[in-house]
Amino acid sequence: MDRKEKQEQVKVLEGIFADSGSVVMAEYSGMTVAELTDLRAKLREENATIRVVKNRLAKIALKGTPGEGLADLFKGPVAIAYSEDMIGAAKVTVKFAKDNDNFNVLGGIAGDDIVDVAGVVTLSSMPSREELIGMAAARLLGQASEIGSRLNAPGSALAGAISVIEERAAA
Repeated sequence: MDRKEKQEQVKVLEGIFADSGSVVMAEYSGMTVAELTDLRAKLREENATIRVVKNRLAKIALKGTPGEGLADLFKGPVAIAYSEDMIGAAKVTVKFAKDNDNFNVLGGIAGDDIVDVAGVVTLSSMPSREELIGMAAARLLGQASEIGSRLNAPGSALAGAISVIEERAAA
């Protein structure tokens, strides 16, 4: 790789670190191509991506950013998984690490914050964006139906009272 290609790779990595909702660093030593392909497919389902990076270029890309403290994690074979939302990459990588001994989560970046392994695990247990939207919609619909029931209740009670009066008058 010549100097110009390295500069382009650094710019790409700077963009990934700046624009992603979360970036998870993981060691992938000993993984087979089939396992890495499986991980890529699982990440793709969550709108996330994994990229094997050159450690030196990643360290250069992190200089002057909030994630600069993670430069020490780039030792040995390291890959970064990233997604636009904060949860997608973390959720898939943590689950994959539990099932695969050759894949170890090292830490990551969530927004502008540096997170350790425990932080990535916590991030992975949070509901996804779609789940949060669904929960909010369900709450709003529940509140709307409650309002409708309460507005309808006095009219129903009045109608019931009128029908009781009619029955007594007819008897």
